[in-house]
Amino acid sequence: MKLRALALDYDGTIAQDGVLNVDVKTAIAEARAHGLIVVLVTGRVLSDLKCVAGEDLSFLDAVIAENGAVLAFPNGYSRLIGQSAPQALLEEFRRRGIDFTTGQCVLEADAAFAPKILDVIRDMQLPLVLMFNRSRLMVLPQGVSKSVGLRRALTVLHLSPHNAIAVGDAENDHDLLAACEFGVAVAWGSPALCKIADQVLSGAGPEAVAPFVRQAAEEWKIPPSRMQRHQIALGTARDGHTVALSVSGRNLLVSGDPRSGKSWITGLTCEKLILQGYSVCVIDPEGDYRTLESLPGVVVFGGNEPQPRLPDIARVLRHPDMSVVVDLSHLAYKDKIDYLHSVLPMVAAVRRATGLPHRIVIDEAHYFLHDPSGRQLLDLSLNAYTLVTYRPSDLSLDLRAGIEAIVVKRMTDPSQVATLLNMACEQGFDTDWKTALESLEPNQAALLPGPEEAEGKFRSFELLPRLTSHVRHKTKYFDLELIDELGFVFTDNGKPVGQPACTLQEFVLALKTYPTSVLEGHVHRGDFSQWILDVFHDPILATDIRKIEHRYRLGHIRDLCSSIGAAIDGRYELSLEKCG
Repeated sequence: MKLRALALDYDGTIAQDGVLNVDVKTAIAEARAHGLIVVLVTGRVLSDLKCVAGEDLSFLDAVIAENGAVLAFPNGYSRLIGQSAPQALLEEFRRRGIDFTTGQCVLEADAAFAPKILDVIRDMQLPLVLMFNRSRLMVLPQGVSKSVGLRRALTVLHLSPHNAIAVGDAENDHDLLAACEFGVAVAWGSPALCKIADQVLSGAGPEAVAPFVRQAAEEWKIPPSRMQRHQIALGTARDGHTVALSVSGRNLLVSGDPRSGKSWITGLTCEKLILQGYSVCVIDPEGDYRTLESLPGVVVFGGNEPQPRLPDIARVLRHPDMSVVVDLSHLAYKDKIDYLHSVLPMVAAVRRATGLPHRIVIDEAHYFLHDPSGRQLLDLSLNAYTLVTYRPSDLSLDLRAGIEAIVVKRMTDPSQVATLLNMACEQGFDTDWKTALESLEPNQAALLPGPEEAEGKFRSFELLPRLTSHVRHKTKYFDLELIDELGFVFTDNGKPVGQPACTLQEFVLALKTYPTSVLEGHVHRGDFSQWILDVFHDPILATDIRKIEHRYRLGHIRDLCSSIGAAIDGRYELSLEKCG
């Protein structure tokens, strides 16, 4: 994960007794010169901070003061989050002998006054919370915290907390570390904070932070080996434990038989990522991911509209709260390849420059990654790709070597099973492995050995439900009779043969009566899928038929009639027994 922002606590982290460490200030300047955004997140009142750190805070890109209640930027723009304490509360504090100081929003007192302060808040029925910071106590409106202030500041700066590292020392830094992709606690701070941190920075005081800041600026990457905190839940294992996977900092492969549900589980991972605030870009050759548009911040391009210009996609992806689905389903195969050769390098370049999108999903990856030239379209060092394919053996060898986690739906092709298990370093797979993959139910998947979450074994699990629709709506369209003008007309060398198929049932029956030469002509033109789309207005079934047409052209399907019949049956409950 590319590092874009560094969030630093002040007292106890980079300052001792209120005095900013000189070497840390120099390291901050060096980090900003490298392009890193540095934000100070402190419980101090802004005016008080200027007294101890210097009136000019322009050595920082932003300051979040009063434990998240006040945002301030070098250009003079500031904003208050929450409301100032009511005058009646201040008067009651004075009446009860509570010694306190005030900021624009925060009230601060000695922690020993906590019981009295709590009594006042309870008696006055005010929506306020107490936040401890070592020997001090802050009173803040509900919903105000360091993480809230940081998120607001990063939004202004067009940055994501998933590209940020936080460094803190005390009780009020817990939510700050949790909000960022990587949280660091200083060894000389709170033991409780050290327990929940992704890393504990050794040393005895703020002077130890300067080398860390310099290293972060030079490496520009959050270490993948320590990024296990942010996981997405995929399902439940037989023992009842949740199967979760960390997708940050690694390349993922999703594989399985055609129509086994690869796009479904990939859509599940996309949903989880988007709802956790990650930015996702989905390259969708067959239109399987359009329903993600119902999620916040998701924009769908393409489909029955013109394909988007590359600058339009890049502009959307520069916003950390936005995700993109590029639907190529209406393009001819060659046009898809040409477009992919343009869009993939562009998305990788945006990711290298901005850290966004956090994940690049490429469905039907075998379309264009089957030879060494396809490898040049990807920058695997980004550790950001999810590749989806039913033919992993078609992926180039060096691309397969760059995959770090494999999720599999039902897989019955022995050669593809062997490829997957070789990728997972299970060289001598036996009948048990093959049987396990063949026997996976439609609502099941498996995590192959390799990533830490697999625990060194084949982990099958039952999938969690999805939020967005990917349901094949069952209707009785196969009995719906069309007028002749809308029926499917089979042709041979441009001349009609037979009667129009005016129901889906008649269509499936007709497939078995015409010679291969007639069917192949329609397949190469994509006539079957286009008819389904134009007449029945069913993009899901049309996509399924389009995939079958493509796989037949590639020689991956032998029995065209059965494959199309099964696709219609799965969509509309068509009884193939009725079709002979």
